Amino acid sequence: MDLTFRKADEGDCALILEFIKGLAEYERMADQVVATEELLREWIFEKKKAEVIFPCADGKEVGFALFFHNFSTFLGRAGLYLEDLFVLPEYRGLGIGKATLKELARVAVERGCGRFEWWCLDWNQPSIHFYKRLGAVPMDEWTTYRVTGEALKELAE
Repeated sequence: MDLTFRKADEGDCALILEFIKGLAEYERMADQVVATEELLREWIFEKKKAEVIFPCADGKEVGFALFFHNFSTFLGRAGLYLEDLFVLPEYRGLGIGKATLKELARVAVERGCGRFEWWCLDWNQPSIHFYKRLGAVPMDEWTTYRVTGEALKELAE
């Protein structure tokens, strides 16, 4: 298998959304997807708030990784944050996920980032074991907080 990576362009919004829905199914969260092609186009390509790469097996997109920069005040430099990584079920176990993480690590190093981070659902033991084998360290002492929907609007008032 010839594995390459391709950066998404504005014409890829339907494909990105298809992969997002595939990931949501896997994570048992399909009912939470409200993203549309128009929203993806606006936020990824017009406002440039995120980037997407596709791992391509023999020229066919077989997954996606959506990432963006965050910032570490302690390090005084940007980090690379991986929001989503998804590989089609029939292509799992072939090293595509690992190759995609290696590609993103290369991007992080090339851009001078001090960190490469992502979240993982607690129940996703296959991914947790996989990440630990790559040298990733869980940040167990941190709790994620989120404000969304009406609570976000109320907080903003």
